[in-house]
Amino acid sequence: MAEKRDYYEVLGVDKGADESTIKKAYRSLAKKYHPDMNPGDKEAEQKFKEVNEAYDVLSDADKRAKYDQYGHAAFDPAAGGAGGGFGGFGDFGDIFSSFFGGGFGGFGGGSAQRNGPTRGDDIGARISVTFEEAAFGVKKDINYNRVCRCPDCAGSGAAKGTSPETCGKCHGSGQMRVMQRLGGMQFQSTTTCDSCRGKGKIIKTPCNNCRGTGFIRISKKLEVSIPAGIDDGERIALRGQGNDGRNGGSAGDLILQVTVKPHPIFERDGYNIYCEVPLPVTDAILGAEIEIPTLEGNVKYTIPEGTQPGTAFTIKGQGIPFINNKSRRGDLIFQVNVEIPKGLNDAQKEKVRAFAADCNEGNYGKKSGFFTRIFEKFNRK
Repeated sequence: MAEKRDYYEVLGVDKGADESTIKKAYRSLAKKYHPDMNPGDKEAEQKFKEVNEAYDVLSDADKRAKYDQYGHAAFDPAAGGAGGGFGGFGDFGDIFSSFFGGGFGGFGGGSAQRNGPTRGDDIGARISVTFEEAAFGVKKDINYNRVCRCPDCAGSGAAKGTSPETCGKCHGSGQMRVMQRLGGMQFQSTTTCDSCRGKGKIIKTPCNNCRGTGFIRISKKLEVSIPAGIDDGERIALRGQGNDGRNGGSAGDLILQVTVKPHPIFERDGYNIYCEVPLPVTDAILGAEIEIPTLEGNVKYTIPEGTQPGTAFTIKGQGIPFINNKSRRGDLIFQVNVEIPKGLNDAQKEKVRAFAADCNEGNYGKKSGFFTRIFEKFNRK
C-alpha cells in the first residue's frame, strides 16, 4: 500500500496554518479536482478524495491535535485508531494493550473508559444542489442510516422485564488485573474481562429487537435547510443527528458536504459570478442596449460604441448573497465576445469594403499604435 502523504502537504499549507487558510486551500483544491470538473479522470478523482481526507482531519481541532502528535497512526485501526472519515478516535492506551494485554504504566485506563458515557460517531453524507439553489438557499430532504438506541430495551440490551446484571468476575469494572513478566521483570497490568468483554455487565436474556447490543440501525429522512450563498465543498453540521452515544453519551453529528452542480452559463469565484456574452460586431461598433442573463432573469444593459472584444462589464449586486449577510451580494461580471458575421453575400461584402475604405487610422487606436511601435523599434539608430 502506498504511503500516505502528509495532510499539510496535500493542502499545500504550513503546519501552523490557521483555520481560514486551511479552508481557503481546501476550497481551491476541491474545485480543481472535483469529479464534475474532471469527468473520467481517475487521477483527479483520487486527488479529490485525498484533499477531502486531509481537510476532514485538519479542519477538526481534536483530529488535528491527534494528527500533529501521532501522524497517520492516529487513524490507523491497526494502531488503535478508529479509522473512517467521520468516526471518533481510539484511546492510545489500547496500543500498549495490544502488546501487554492491558494498560501499561501511565497508558492504562483505556478499558475502564469504555464503561463511561461515550459520544456517538459523526455520520458523513453528501448532498447535491443546483447553482441557483446554492445561491439563494433551499430546503432538501435527505435519507441516511444512523444507529440509535433500541426502543424496546431503551439501550440496555436486556429483554423487557429484565435488566443487565453486574459481572461477577470483574465486579462491574470490565477489567481484570494480571501479572506479566517482561525482560525478566514483573509488571502488573490490566486486561479486558473475558466474561463480560469489558462491559462490566452480563445480559442473560438479550432483547430480541437488538439481539442484546442495545442499538439498532434505522433509516431516517430529514429536511435540511441549505443556506443562501453556500459554496461547493462546504459543510453543514447538524448537531445530534449522528449515531446515538453509549452509556448515556450524547449523539454525534450529521456532517453534510455540499456539492454544487456546474451552471451552463455562470462560473463562481467567491461571491462574484462570471459569464461570457456574444455581441454582434455592429453592436460593438455602434453601441446597443442588450439583454444580459442573471440568476433572476435577464436585465437590459447599454454597451457603449466602440466596445472592444474581451471588454468586461460589472453589474453590481447581481452575484451571490453573502452566507452570513443576505443584504449583501457579490457582482455579476460579464465579458463581451464580439462576433464576426460569416457567409456574407457579394452585396454585403461590397458594403463592408466601402466601410473599411471610409475608415481612417484614427478609427483604429490599437492598430495605429502597434505599427508606430514596430516602426520605431526597427528604425532606431
